[in-house]
Amino acid sequence: MSRWKPGKLGWTVITFAALAALLGGTFVYGVRNHGLAMLDWADRTLGGTEGMRQVVDGQPYGPLPAQRLDVFVPDTPGPHPLLVWVPGGGWHSGTAGEYHFIGRNFARMGYVTVLAGYRLVPDGIYPRMLEDSAAAVRFALGHADDWGADPQRLFLMGQSAGAYNVVMLGLERQWLGRAGVPEGAVKGVIGLSGPYDFHPFTSDSARAAFGHAPDPALTQPINHVRADAPPMLLLTGDRDTTVKPRNSLALAKALTEVGRPTQAVVIAGLNHEDTVKLLAHPFNRDRRELNAVLAFLAQHGAPPSAAVKDGRD
Repeated sequence: MSRWKPGKLGWTVITFAALAALLGGTFVYGVRNHGLAMLDWADRTLGGTEGMRQVVDGQPYGPLPAQRLDVFVPDTPGPHPLLVWVPGGGWHSGTAGEYHFIGRNFARMGYVTVLAGYRLVPDGIYPRMLEDSAAAVRFALGHADDWGADPQRLFLMGQSAGAYNVVMLGLERQWLGRAGVPEGAVKGVIGLSGPYDFHPFTSDSARAAFGHAPDPALTQPINHVRADAPPMLLLTGDRDTTVKPRNSLALAKALTEVGRPTQAVVIAGLNHEDTVKLLAHPFNRDRRELNAVLAFLAQHGAPPSAAVKDGRD
């Protein structure tokens, strides 16, 4: 039996295939090991910057260095729904500037998107992360008209530690109230892979941020459930070992039991980092998370753009 021998064309195909595999592997490795910077670069390179623009870069909303925000807006005429994104990072890392892919993609889909940083450990211990996030929301509402946003369609969204922040703002009235945000201003809260029932504190990050609290129970979102809380989407992955899906399931159950029906969305195959990764190009080709988020926003008064309705990026 004769053996196949690649000719010049065959070797060219093999070379290009090997190069593509190498580059693809390098790209995936970079995203996994260099985190948000690589993810943002990939999104900007592959997704582009058309359809939106950044109008605010490092705007102070308070006197402290961490109290800064960035804003991305759609190119289309407003007013658009207002989406405030709060970064994750275990309350010890995570800045607005690392999440520009969130701003680009949601602005392109028709949302004025505010990326709101906050004080981090050791300065940002409980409840300072909540005070800062509430102050950023108040600033965003006060400048909504400047950015072409509709202050009557305000939504909060965060991942991991950021999910904790936004869910606590939605559940415990005092933080937004102290900041001067009117009662009922938040029309919905989206928490991705969030810790909502994590006492006793077993991780270094939780102990550093909350270990000093005189009454740890008060730091837990699950202990602040109320029937008149804003609607919540609690989304997580079934392979999350950093913040276990139990957090979302327990909070959804507790909210439902007090009269605010809530269902946790657990997506098969996703780990903790995936719930951020799937919001950036090219990973957002897996539409399971994005479709759930957009459906929630549309259900509560913030419809997506026509392009998203048609299933296009």
